[in-house]
This record gives sequence, C-alpha cells and structure tokens, in this order.
Amino acid sequence: MTAMPQTDSATGSTSTRPVIPAPRPWLVVLVACAGQFLVVLDVSVMNVALPSLKADLGLGTLGLQWVLNAYSIAFAGFMLLGGRAADLYGRKTMFLAGLGLFTAASVVGGIAPEGAYLIGARAAQGLGAAALSPATLTLVTAAVPAGAARTRAIATWTAVGAAGGAAGGFVGGLLVDLLNWRWVLLVNVPLGIALLAVAALGLREGRATTGRRLDLPGAVLVTAGLATLAYGIVQTEMSGWTSAATLLPLLGGLALLAVFTAVEKRTKEPLVPLGIFRNRAVSAANAGIMLCGASSFSMWFFMTVYAQNVLGYTPLQAGLALVPSSLAVLVGSKTAPRLMAVTGALAVTGILIAAAGFAWQSTMTADGTFLTTILGPGILMMGGIGLATTPLATLATSGAAPGEAGLVSGLVNTARTMGGALGLAVLTTVAASATPTVVTFSFGEPDPSSLVPGYAMAFRVSTGVLLFAAVLMTFWLPRPPRKG
Repeated sequence: MTAMPQTDSATGSTSTRPVIPAPRPWLVVLVACAGQFLVVLDVSVMNVALPSLKADLGLGTLGLQWVLNAYSIAFAGFMLLGGRAADLYGRKTMFLAGLGLFTAASVVGGIAPEGAYLIGARAAQGLGAAALSPATLTLVTAAVPAGAARTRAIATWTAVGAAGGAAGGFVGGLLVDLLNWRWVLLVNVPLGIALLAVAALGLREGRATTGRRLDLPGAVLVTAGLATLAYGIVQTEMSGWTSAATLLPLLGGLALLAVFTAVEKRTKEPLVPLGIFRNRAVSAANAGIMLCGASSFSMWFFMTVYAQNVLGYTPLQAGLALVPSSLAVLVGSKTAPRLMAVTGALAVTGILIAAAGFAWQSTMTADGTFLTTILGPGILMMGGIGLATTPLATLATSGAAPGEAGLVSGLVNTARTMGGALGLAVLTTVAASATPTVVTFSFGEPDPSSLVPGYAMAFRVSTGVLLFAAVLMTFWLPRPPRKG
C-alpha cells in the first residue's frame, strides 16, 4: 500500500507514515466470535472426558470436580477485571494476551503428567478466557455502527457463544472416541495459534478511554469476591448448601463484594462506576441474562447425563443427539434481529418459549424416545434462549457509554457465567434431593430409572426460574418509545 503524506499539526511538517486501514467489520466479527466459541466450548467440553481422566491420571471424584471448577472459578472471578482492562489497555491487546494464555495453558493441560498440573492449567485457561471474552463483545460493538447491523452482529456473537456451550459434549465425545482425552485440550492449540495470527494481522488496536489508571484495590476486591463466591457455589455439589465448606466462602465472597461496593463509592476512577446500574437497560438485561444462563448451562449438563446414564447413549451419540438443539439456538439468535423490529417484547417471548420446552422436558421417562424427550423439548428450550439473549445483550451494550463498553461486556459475560455456575450448583442439589437413591451424576452406574425423578425435578425448577425471569423482564426492561 502506498504511504500517504500526513501533516503534523504541531510542527507543520509532513510525514509519510502509512495510514493503516480499518479492518473490515465482518473480519472483526469473525475473529471475535471464534475467540468466544473457544472459551465457551471449554466450559463443557471436559465433561465427557472425565471417566478417561479418572483412569489415566488416577483422579478421585474431588479431583475430577476441580478439573471442571478451576476453569469456571477463574473465568467468572476475573471477568470484570478483563473487561475494564480492555477499556484501558486496548481491545486487541487484551484479546491477544487472553488468547495467548488460553492456548499456552491448553498445551500444559494436554501433556499434564498428573492431576495437579491439569487443574492448574485449567485455572490458567480460565484466567485467559476472562481476559479474552469481554474483549470479543467489545470488538464487535466497536467495529459495527449502532443500529440493525450491530444487532445482527451481536446476534451472531450470542449464537456462536451459545453454540460453543452446546457443542462441548459433541466435540468432547468425538475427540475422546477417536483419539484420547488429551486432545480435548490439545485441539485448542492449532486453533488458538491460527486465531492469534489472524487477530495480530487483521485487528487494529483501540481503547475506549485513555489517561486513566486501573483501580487496583477495586480490581483485587471484586476479583477475590467473585472468585470466592464462585468457589462457594461449586462447593455445594460436593458438600451441600449448609456445610461450613460452602457457607464460609459464600459469606466471604458476599462480604468482599460489599467492601468492594463501599470502596467504589469513594474512588475517583472506579473499576465499576456504580452509577452504571442506575441504567435500567444495563441492570435489567444483565439480570435476565443471568437467569437464562442458570437454566441453559444446566440444560446441557442434564440432557447429556440423561442421554448417557438413562437412555444408554455413548458420549458421541449423546453429542450428536444434541446437535438439533445447538442449531436451534443458532436459528433463534439469528432470527431475533428481524423480530426485534416487530415486537419489543421479544426477550419475554423467547423466555416463555424456553420455559415451555423445560416444562416438556420435565415429563421425561426412563424409556423416553429421541423425538419426545430430546429433540422436541431441546429445540424449544434452546430456540427460546436464542431469541431471548440476543435482545438482552443488545440492550445491555447499547445502554453503555463508549468508555464503559469493555466493562459492560464483562458484566454480560460475568452474568452469564455466574448464572450458569449458580444454576448448575442449585439444580444438581435439587436433582440429588429428588433422586430415590444416592448417585454420583457423572461417574456412577445406578439403576437408570432411579435417576429420572431427579433430572425431571431439575427441569421443573428451571421452568419456574424462567417464568420468574419472564415476569421480571416484563416489568423491569425499559419500554421502547412510542411512535408518533
């Protein structure tokens, strides 16, 4: 490209620095969505590899739980810090740093000689994901002008992220069946390197604000609070809700977040300007995303274990059985922008459709068929979630000031991830209490029929959560201005 002369306004001299063209919006959206797909995929991809891990590395049930939980805790705990860092230090910088750490940690996890290395690598993956994920949504909103085009881009981002969670069982089952459990992690390496190269060459640096410092006390407090709270949430699966091992971190996390709130009120340049929550669109949309996440993350878990433990599917068969549900969330997310112009109540409509699917799924039996206990309800559940989350994410990001874009992106991702962690912890406890015999959901071999009441109860509770979300969104979401 020929260098274009530029005049230095301070000296009047002419320079010949080349003008770097802005990247095409479609390339930015493609790179951002690919990064989001990778980090969301790794939330669920390890599930089907756990039995192989148990045999190969000699991990017990507690160790296996931490292979999953180390990623979720680090991911959720550092998300707001990652979002604000994207505002201050640059979206491209944080995208590359997060993806680089995520890819390097995947190498360590894939060649781990023992469980401790694997758990540490999963925590490092989660930290990389927390830096990368908020930057992906900020890249999308910065590259595409506000309006219908941005709504479509956010719909694509939402759909790809949801598809990452949905595809975890299928991708994991395929890799474990054809290769071994290590490739569940190692597959990230060539994908991560390729994406790093494209992002380094194809993205242009941009930051939403300059001249500000990172609020270090606030960053430490909110990260410690969210991580401690996430730790308490995942402890419920192993220790129950009333044990000291659960209550102490839950109370400690809430206390740290209370101190964080007090500190932020007095800080001149806070990590999270608390006034952002007075924005009705931001606060209501994040609440809706959290409640939808609590149901949808749990749906993938319970549908996978139902297919394998009750219907007798192999990991690969279970993954294939959920492909239509994955496609449904893609269709729902991509259809939402067209419908948003027709109805302002699309988020509520999507939530109600999802609730109908969860209610249908709660009628499952031990001898259920693919059509009536997986395909039909799965399409309703995930199609509705896709319809709901696109307008919610659009509302949340469109209500933010330019200097807070990364923060709001971090809030959206934190709401979804924390909602998923909390929902899974609550619903596995509910399912266990409704199961006639004591079972280990992922690793035991109980009588299949004894599992059905617990799984069904989890879907009934999810139905109630979504109905509550629909009522809440009806009264809390801002109403569109009347025409004319």
